[in-house]
Amino acid sequence: MTDKALLAIDQGTTSSRAIIFSPKGEILVQAQKELNITYPEKGWVEQNPVEIWEDTLAVCKMALAEYGSDNIAALGITNQRETTIVWDRETGAPLYNAIVWQDRRTADLCQKLREEGHEDMIRAKTGLLLDPYFSATKLAWILDHVEGARARAKAGEILFGTVESFLLWHLTGGEKHCTDATNASRTMLYNIQDNQWDEDILGLLNIPIEMLPAVKDNVADYGETERLGTPEPIKIGGMAGDQQAALIGQACFGPGMVKSTYGTGCFALMNIGGKFKESKNRLLTTIAYRLNGQTTYAIEGSIFVAGAAVQWLRDGLEFFADASESEALALSVEESGGVYFVPAFTGLGAPYWRPEARAVLSGLTRDTTKAHITRAALE
Repeated sequence: MTDKALLAIDQGTTSSRAIIFSPKGEILVQAQKELNITYPEKGWVEQNPVEIWEDTLAVCKMALAEYGSDNIAALGITNQRETTIVWDRETGAPLYNAIVWQDRRTADLCQKLREEGHEDMIRAKTGLLLDPYFSATKLAWILDHVEGARARAKAGEILFGTVESFLLWHLTGGEKHCTDATNASRTMLYNIQDNQWDEDILGLLNIPIEMLPAVKDNVADYGETERLGTPEPIKIGGMAGDQQAALIGQACFGPGMVKSTYGTGCFALMNIGGKFKESKNRLLTTIAYRLNGQTTYAIEGSIFVAGAAVQWLRDGLEFFADASESEALALSVEESGGVYFVPAFTGLGAPYWRPEARAVLSGLTRDTTKAHITRAALE
């Protein structure tokens, strides 16, 4: 298979992409579609799971049509993490929209759990702080608010997964309900020291374990797909959450190595080796990757909005028609003119963890232009 290419699915918050790589890691072909996001109530962020699947399928077919569909060794999946989907075990139809990682609707539940004294237990098991960011309280919300959902969950009729699990289920025609260790570690339901779903946390949130996916290494047999229109089925050989995939892609395989990525949000992860350690500065401990059953951990700092601020300037304020125009606009002024932009549209992440915080523009004067604001956003 050394002369065959690899297909990567990159399902992100703002777009779905398919990239075909050569054996040397060169990008041969890529296709991309921007993904819709809806804000049905203040602090709520949702996407249509059917659109996520259909867009992913479309970009894969577009890339394969350009490259050719008979020379692919295998495919792998990376995905926006924590975004929560519940679907019918038989049909694959979602019970509710995907609740996106940026969504803040469970802030009150997190505060209640914190006041009841559960945060230390959750942090010791999952490496995470109590925050609406993670999947656990999103899943509990769906079970509590969608009519009949909790009864159906107990009856084994519905499944939970983050985006990679939902895509895998559809790619394999419902044969595989799996996730990988990195995505599992972001649900706030997975004990990253014991490498298993945690019964104490599941009990606390009244979530049946039967609806959770099987957890595999990042490189594993995830089945195969016949959904992409290729002459032969394509093996699915790997999955990793987007930030961990970036850590792996930047070859941060030694303790102390750090990657920082700027996408929808900004995330810094540092490889800390094979031993679980808690941050003393309100960062997160998470699984960096798990290979051959061996877990490597990372410390993570999370900023919820980075590139999404540029998207807001484009769509919300209509400062420019294309995000790429932001650079020239920002460089048209020498500095931001005293303007500061705190892009806390969906709360503040590390190290503050303030879900109720909101974005702030300050330092505006009569001389302020959209160029100054754009520069402040990029800074």
